Amino acid sequence: MSIGIYVCLSVERRPWKGRLDMRVTKAQAEQNRAHIVATAARLFRERGYDGVGVAELMAAAGFTHGGFYKHFRSKADLMAEASASGLSQIAARTEGLDPAEFVEGYVSREHRDGRSDGCTIAALSGDAARQPADIKTEFAAGIENLLTALQAPSDTPGEGDQDQRAARAMVIDMLAHSIGAVMLSRACPDDSPLADEILDVCRKEILASLAHGSGDQSAAPSPEA
Repeated sequence: MSIGIYVCLSVERRPWKGRLDMRVTKAQAEQNRAHIVATAARLFRERGYDGVGVAELMAAAGFTHGGFYKHFRSKADLMAEASASGLSQIAARTEGLDPAEFVEGYVSREHRDGRSDGCTIAALSGDAARQPADIKTEFAAGIENLLTALQAPSDTPGEGDQDQRAARAMVIDMLAHSIGAVMLSRACPDDSPLADEILDVCRKEILASLAHGSGDQSAAPSPEA
């Protein structure tokens, strides 16, 4: 004779008090996004927009590839945001410097060799020229902000539009020559004598041009004369 025994165990489900809440808060998500943007800005400056893919970029930021699309619709969106971030950084670092101080630091071996931490304009202008309009728009805004940071507000009462345009033209000329010098130097081998010569010659000429321009402005007669 067989006897069937059925045992019913009732288990009360209780939450584990030590369980971690895996949900990402809004604040943490914003921090993660900002970290991805900063990482992208650095890698893009170092390798160019096409030199690093999404998977490698996310790995460098410490996240999985799949997490990318929780923050950005596409790589192009990240490129635009990273560009804006990098451009705002160079404008902020320039704030308070006079043009000569800017040139001394910008047209230098340290800046040339520090691609990942350097100026986004010098690092990515060539790439940006082949990108969609939204990235070009970010560059235009960033360049304008940098020009504003470099052009000190006039403290001369009654200064006319012509004087303001002349001052702006001088800053544009200085900035274009400075950026071009860094780009030409980077195009040469790192240990090339020409790479250093380009920086030395351009820095000297730009500073001389700035000094000459300042002298012309100081020698100009005042409106009351």
